[in-house]
Amino acid sequence: MIWGILLVLLSIVAVPSLILSRKPNASELLEKIEPYQGWMGISFCFVGLWGIVQAILNIGWLADAPIWWITFLAGNIVSAALGFMLGIGLINKLFLSKNEAARAKAEELRAKIAPKQGKLGILGIAVGAWMIIASFIYTIA
Repeated sequence: MIWGILLVLLSIVAVPSLILSRKPNASELLEKIEPYQGWMGISFCFVGLWGIVQAILNIGWLADAPIWWITFLAGNIVSAALGFMLGIGLINKLFLSKNEAARAKAEELRAKIAPKQGKLGILGIAVGAWMIIASFIYTIA
């Protein structure tokens, strides 16, 4: 359930235009979160990657609870992708600042994936909500 809640929160940070269209006074809150967005992105990227590894290591769940295993894997893939999208700016700043070619390549990749951030954020909200519901329905003993 914690994974689902965290994914929903990350997805909300990833779709600010959707939030602003529904609630105009949310811009103040989003401005407060913006300085931490890169760190949140990097953290969730690593958490998502670790979750993917955990899903692969626990592939035995596929026989016992296939829907939960697929949900767990999908949630972690979305979490890693959203985390990467939100953290790429900070990754460029921290690790790629001296290598101009790598920085240009990363900026090009960011430009390609930026239009998909909103859609992936909406998918993240849906998958996160399903993860919360599925954690009550399917339990692994």
